[in-house]
Amino acid sequence: MISEASRPYIDASVPVLREHGVTITRLFYANMLGTHPELTRIFNMGNQANGAQQQSLASAVFAYAANIGNPGALGPVVERIVHKHVSVGIRAEHYPIVGKHLLESIAATLGDAATEPLLDAWKEAYNSLAKLLIEAEAKMYSTAGIEPGETRPMRITAVKPESANVLSIRVVPADGKPVPAFKPGQYVSVAVDLPGGRHQLRQYSLSDAPDGESLRISVKREDAGADTPAGEVSNWLHANAQVGATLQVSHPFGEFTPDTEGMGPIVLLSAGVGVTPMVAAVKRIAAVHPQRRVIFAHAARDAAHHALRGEVDALKAVMPNLSVVTFHEDAQGDTGVIEGRMDVAQLPDWPREEASVYLCGPHKFMQAQWLGLLNAGVPASRLHREVFGPELLDHLL
Repeated sequence: MISEASRPYIDASVPVLREHGVTITRLFYANMLGTHPELTRIFNMGNQANGAQQQSLASAVFAYAANIGNPGALGPVVERIVHKHVSVGIRAEHYPIVGKHLLESIAATLGDAATEPLLDAWKEAYNSLAKLLIEAEAKMYSTAGIEPGETRPMRITAVKPESANVLSIRVVPADGKPVPAFKPGQYVSVAVDLPGGRHQLRQYSLSDAPDGESLRISVKREDAGADTPAGEVSNWLHANAQVGATLQVSHPFGEFTPDTEGMGPIVLLSAGVGVTPMVAAVKRIAAVHPQRRVIFAHAARDAAHHALRGEVDALKAVMPNLSVVTFHEDAQGDTGVIEGRMDVAQLPDWPREEASVYLCGPHKFMQAQWLGLLNAGVPASRLHREVFGPELLDHLL
């Protein structure tokens, strides 16, 4: 991806990026969004406020530097980035803006250590990656038959509370055209106009199997925390989604697509609102291969915060080889659940070399389960994951 002359400078940057990465990315976002406020439409400003976006980019830049000679490691990450970029409408003309501010932020943070050869090496590395992304994104836009940033009006046909903080919203095309095809595990971007004329996009996994007629998302209301603001879009949707109203929705994207069409055993592990793509997957399996061996395990705070539980339990009537395991931090006397956090040791056994394992949930859940599965003898090649929010790329660091 880069020349032999530039490679030593990139390699030498790895320890520097580990130490100063977040400082660089904080400066990058502040300068870029200050100069180009129109780009706030693309970025999740909640993740900007809590620092997750800055940490994510710092991890991504570090992972790129640390693995620049390992396309096998970078390939899946690039694919994930391409899907996310296309879902929010990234255009080729955005890349020079990002490159300019990233290089300026590296130079400002490193000071005298940012020598001309080092900055030239990073310029080459960035341009190489940008070219790869631009080409892949152009191909994905073309395949989907859309223009960058294009959304479609979708009419809300049903709104249903699924738990104390999750609301399902079902939509159909308002333009009379067919509903877009998708694979379970994929997501759509929903665009809303907030007070003050601000426009924001958020991604939500499709939470039901494809039916050719409608799409369903299940939205967790993100309440304010000690160090995090309330989720603007999720709270707006909870307050404003009504049957008959219209939402602007993107084409479905996402590389996290559990194998719902195969016949081999499959393990689906989730926590919190991470249950949504897993429900879409298991309902698709029920439709095409109801005899398939499936382990479906989910962790929630308690019964009141366990979304879509009834839909999964109902599948046991038509899926004789479905094992459903539920973990609640507070079981509240429910004998049908295991009290505490998810523990791989408490799951039914499965052939480690044969079954693919899919994970989705909060970052700490993902870290714990990934490590637990590896320690339980599951090959890393059998593990697949989706993380809501900025991906921290810890498996590459």
